[in-house]
Amino acid sequence: MCGIVGYIGKRDSQSILIEGLKKLEYRGYDSAGIAVFTEQGLVVKKSKGRLAVLEEKLTGAPLEGSVGIGHTRWATHGKPSDENSHPHTDNSFKFSVVHNGIVENYLELKEELMMDGHKFVSETDTEVISHLVASEYDGDIVKAVQRAVKRMRGAFALGVLTEYEPDRLVAVRFASPLVIGIGEGENFIGSDIPAILEHTRDVYILNDGEMAILTRGGVELMTTEGEIISKEIFRVDWDLITAEKSGFDHFMLKEIHEQPKAYRDTMRGRISDDSRKVVLPEIGMTHEQIKGINRVHIVACGTAYHAGLIGKTVIESLARIPVETDVASEYRYRNPIITPDTLVIVVSQSGETADTLAALREAKRCGARVLAITNVVGSSVAREADDVITTWAGPEIAVASTKAYTSQLVAFYLLGLYLAQTIGTRDEEFIAGVLGAMNELPEQVELILEQSEVLKKIAESMAKHSSLFFIGRGLDWGVAQEGSLKLKEISYIHSEAYAAGELKHGTLALIEEGTPVIALVTQEDLYEKTLSNIKEVTARGAYVLGVTNQNNQLEVGKSVDELFAIPNTLPLLTPALSVVPLQLISYYASLALGHDVDKPRNLAKSVTVE
Repeated sequence: MCGIVGYIGKRDSQSILIEGLKKLEYRGYDSAGIAVFTEQGLVVKKSKGRLAVLEEKLTGAPLEGSVGIGHTRWATHGKPSDENSHPHTDNSFKFSVVHNGIVENYLELKEELMMDGHKFVSETDTEVISHLVASEYDGDIVKAVQRAVKRMRGAFALGVLTEYEPDRLVAVRFASPLVIGIGEGENFIGSDIPAILEHTRDVYILNDGEMAILTRGGVELMTTEGEIISKEIFRVDWDLITAEKSGFDHFMLKEIHEQPKAYRDTMRGRISDDSRKVVLPEIGMTHEQIKGINRVHIVACGTAYHAGLIGKTVIESLARIPVETDVASEYRYRNPIITPDTLVIVVSQSGETADTLAALREAKRCGARVLAITNVVGSSVAREADDVITTWAGPEIAVASTKAYTSQLVAFYLLGLYLAQTIGTRDEEFIAGVLGAMNELPEQVELILEQSEVLKKIAESMAKHSSLFFIGRGLDWGVAQEGSLKLKEISYIHSEAYAAGELKHGTLALIEEGTPVIALVTQEDLYEKTLSNIKEVTARGAYVLGVTNQNNQLEVGKSVDELFAIPNTLPLLTPALSVVPLQLISYYASLALGHDVDKPRNLAKSVTVE
């Protein structure tokens, strides 16, 4: 997501900050800025847009000083703009902060600070931090930061400066990565190793609840409670390209492994502290308007459409509202029935998908309320929709979507539960049960990722075939369609996904000796029927990989040639787990065939033309 870099030493900090931010451009951003101690005091320069815009602003008026912080922002709170860009300051311009993450209780803190006379110029949660630190300052910036973070809830990595103590740079980590670079007579902070790798290979990697106080002469490490700690220095032996991928061979693999964090980030702040209800302040509909919804249309393209297929079942099951799903490129050409009581949900990772944007505009023209699920604050879809649920997946570099898709699933679960609790179709105990299971998903995904080597061997075997099939029933069919698309787009192996019960209506003619079939068997009420469908293909010579829950692996294992078990969860939530092994199979199959995993042929990351 956002990028942080900081420097304290004897060299020109501006050039080090700008070059460090350039090394983080792969993370994606919409604005950039730096703050530097100069002879005139603490000076901030920031701009919406690419780093080149900031560099042009600094041309002719550079910030001369040897201590500074910099930031590239991926918008969360507030649209991309100069005002919302980091670094942020307090009213006195004596304190400056850069921040990655989300402060969940920022509105509460902001109201309190405003009561004390603080004035705000941005829409961000980060500006609240700079004011909060200023309000806590009594001559010691370290203690002020410690007191401030005790009052903050959420995820954050911070770099903090104050003009009152220009020889100290404070860094803090809570659930958002931060590393400390160690040099000779100079030290660095970075949200990722590439930002500082040009200057040092010796780093401290901060853990949650830890902070660092940097001076020119050294680095002091402590907890946010003030307890001094020691760490071993980590020696980075990667090259820059590998560092950008955090040691992974490809961005796609890195992004698959980032899914537990994306799940947590998308849920963070949207579940009540007691985990008994969903909190979605970004939805502006009144209870009466929600209860008046008589139908829902979900409109999207590609992978986002497959998320919509899961969303359909989730909303219908939880809120009991009829839902239609449409491919965005077809939606407005079929003259859909849209009324003011229709809620149209558009889903787009980039928020710029041309067909989805056109569908959004058609829905609004017909008087419907539009809710967007997107990964990009300030995108066209986000700006034009009436309500927006932002997924906090962070930028995806690989063309094949992974963490954006699963974050969209999480958004649909939250939305479905929110509608249900508002309308009253599900009671509090049921909702609490689902939320409890959702909170377990990140760790369950991590358990699947630990079995990557098993999936690699399966994929290498699958890669020897020119065609294969995915089958499933109910929610499993929706996941099968995403698994098939993933395999096609990066491995170029022909694959098709079928509702398992439809095999006998023609597709069985394509099954012959050795044909690979990936069968998803995770829906309790459909186990027996799906196992029957598996027997239909094995009887005709298919080689079947079964993907099922751990508590059914013995039974399913009797009917398949090979088995992969995912952790047990509620049937409604299984798509958030069962898709992960399919992503890894696609990745390793592409790798086995020698293809460019991150940049498959003929495809683009964001489709901005019809």
